[in-house]
Amino acid sequence: MSTAPGDGSPPGPPASEGRGAGRGTGRARRPGVWELAWPSMTLFALYALVGVVDFVFVSSLGTQAVAGVGAALQIHFLAFALLSAVTTGTVAVVAREFGAGDQGAAAEATCASVALSSLLALAMMAAIPFTTDLVGLLGVAPAVAGLGGTCLATLLLFNVPFAVEVTLTTALRGAGDVRTPLLVGIAANVFNVILDYALIFGAWGAPELGAPGSALATGLSFALAALLVTALWARDTLLLPFRGFRRAFDTRLARRLLRVGLPTAVEQVAFNGGLLLFLTIVAEYGTEPVSAYLIGVRILSFCFVPGFGFATAAATLVGQHLGADEPDLALRAGWRAMRGALAVMGCVGLAIVIAAEPLAGWFGAAGASTVALAVTFIYILGAAQPLMAIEFSLGGALRGAGDTRFPLVAILTGLFGFRLGGALLVAQPLFGTVQAVCCLLLDYAVKAVLLSMRFARGRWQRVVV
Repeated sequence: MSTAPGDGSPPGPPASEGRGAGRGTGRARRPGVWELAWPSMTLFALYALVGVVDFVFVSSLGTQAVAGVGAALQIHFLAFALLSAVTTGTVAVVAREFGAGDQGAAAEATCASVALSSLLALAMMAAIPFTTDLVGLLGVAPAVAGLGGTCLATLLLFNVPFAVEVTLTTALRGAGDVRTPLLVGIAANVFNVILDYALIFGAWGAPELGAPGSALATGLSFALAALLVTALWARDTLLLPFRGFRRAFDTRLARRLLRVGLPTAVEQVAFNGGLLLFLTIVAEYGTEPVSAYLIGVRILSFCFVPGFGFATAAATLVGQHLGADEPDLALRAGWRAMRGALAVMGCVGLAIVIAAEPLAGWFGAAGASTVALAVTFIYILGAAQPLMAIEFSLGGALRGAGDTRFPLVAILTGLFGFRLGGALLVAQPLFGTVQAVCCLLLDYAVKAVLLSMRFARGRWQRVVV
């Protein structure tokens, strides 16, 4: 790990607490892009690996189990999307306050974020009685909808600890602490794998729950992660001090967080909703294309890993530099994050293309038709990696600056205008599944161009958070 700042700023003494510290005086030493990116990449890779292990366990139960669990997870991603109304504002505000040297304000924003996200997660649990109907909206078979509904209801039962863990670890990343989320994530994921095996297959005296056991294992791992990070926070051992919840429901803080985060929540809900619509288009071609597409989605979760890492690094560094009145260094940090993401994700794309056929088999593709489709989807995903690198890194940089409205425009344009619009144009009986999936390349190309132009113009440097 490099100890030199990766953003071009010279090392300096830490800023003392207080908003004015570090402004116009000695610059605080900040971590570099790679220093922030690698722990996040490691954690996201671990999450993806656990998802693969879960997928392998579930795939042994049959195609219906794979489709049911996959559909439940696709819908549960909407919970994360809704929480981004709070978490995006959290990282932007915490990074700004840390850049300005005001730990107290960052701590108060964190408390308000945890309270808001918990209330939002609690409200989402009202969907529990309707989970089977929600999964059924994807157009899957009734048996798949019933199984997926049970899995989704189980995941939603743990929505509050999920929200607490996500919000606290997001705040820590905004402050520049990426190692605590990594350590907490390692513990939770090891726990998840052990419970996965026990609850799916009834090992070690546990009940044999089948596919719903994977959802219960995931929910219990959420609870463990929340317990660990909250205990560290309450004991005041984290970079962000615990100041109690005295200002947890401060309306000024809440408005500040939501003003930044709401556009991203709309973006994420629209994005996940668009993916669900895309899945319904694929479902028109039959069960084998759905299974192949969901296998591709699982593989894509690994491809996202470096993107999430560089997005985290870009958001933290851009926010902290803007908080310290260093817009030029914020610009340089964003471009560095993009170059790093291009290098890593380009290699990932090449690797998955070379190993496409073995990957399809490892991820549970069965039958010549499903394997062939999965391999073709992997080729398409490999070609999309450089475009995805630009979207992740520069999208993260803009959100770290508080410029969350333009990424919303870019997402809506690419996803609905080109991916979904294109897929509908080439839908059967004119063309096949492969042509429909190829439309995601258009989606990522449009988003890459739009986000690059926005970041280069620099209007984000004047956004008030």
